[in-house]
Amino acid sequence: MANTVTSFRIVFSIGLLFVPVFSPLFYVLYLLAGISDMLDGTIARKTGTVSDLGSKLDTAADIVFVTVCLIKMIPVLDIPSWLVIWIFVIALIKVTSIVWGYVISKEFFAAHTLMNKAAGFMLFLLPFTAVVIDLKYSGVFVCILATVAAAEEIHLIRNGAKTKVFTAEK
Repeated sequence: MANTVTSFRIVFSIGLLFVPVFSPLFYVLYLLAGISDMLDGTIARKTGTVSDLGSKLDTAADIVFVTVCLIKMIPVLDIPSWLVIWIFVIALIKVTSIVWGYVISKEFFAAHTLMNKAAGFMLFLLPFTAVVIDLKYSGVFVCILATVAAAEEIHLIRNGAKTKVFTAEK
């Protein structure tokens, strides 16, 4: 059941490619994808179906969702170049932590920390706030959270954390 909900996030994300950005249908699909992200882990835990496959599927669904959102939103948003550089640095840190974690443990680990969840939630809200708050202000807040979350991941990997933070979420 949880993996089905996660799979729907991929379907909703791909659907976003075929609708105008910031249209009512865009927001409906976007919200459904976000709700599925919140529900799948809860369903997995409540039904006792937490699995490594579910965690990996969740990460893959997140990557599809973020990639599609970037493809759709970047062309229509006025993003300052300094913010683009900051986002690139965060992405580089995240990729480094994934690779480093794999090299150290020979397993794929995703840090489902509170800071990552907070950064993800604030990032999720950006399309709703973009019409009322200039991206150079809201983007700074999200980038601060995301930078701290990325640094936390590096810290956890460096210190060999493997329990609680690095366990499968589903």
